[in-house]
Amino acid sequence: MKTSRLLFWTPRILCLLFAAFISIFALDVFQENHGFWNTAVALLMHLIPTGILLLILALAWRWEWIGGLLFPALGAFYIFAFRGRFPWQTYLIIAGPLMLVGALFLLGWFKRRGTVSTSVVGPTPETK
Repeated sequence: MKTSRLLFWTPRILCLLFAAFISIFALDVFQENHGFWNTAVALLMHLIPTGILLLILALAWRWEWIGGLLFPALGAFYIFAFRGRFPWQTYLIIAGPLMLVGALFLLGWFKRRGTVSTSVVGPTPETK
C-alpha cells in the first residue's frame, strides 16, 4: 500500500474507532430507570463528545490541517479540564488517541503538500 493512501485512511479509521469507543460510555444511561424521554435526553447528552469528534472528522476529511489542529486541541482540553480527577492512564487512553490522530492528519497534510519526504534511504525513482 502506498504511503499516501496509508496516511489518508489511517487517521480517519482511527478516529471512527475512537468515536465508537467513546460512545460506549454513553450506554450507562440505560442502567437508570428514568423513563423513555429522560433516558433519550441523557443518551443524547452523553453522545455530545462523539458528535464533536464526528463533526471535526467531517471537516478534517476535506481539510486535513483542521484535524491536525483540532484533535490535539481536544486532547489538551481534556487533560486541562479534568486534571487531577483521574489516574494518568485515563488521560493517556483518552487524550493519546486524539494526539495520534491529529499528528497523522498533519503528517498526511504535509505529505500531500509535498513538504515531507517519507523516504529514509533517499529519493525514489519517481521523485528524481
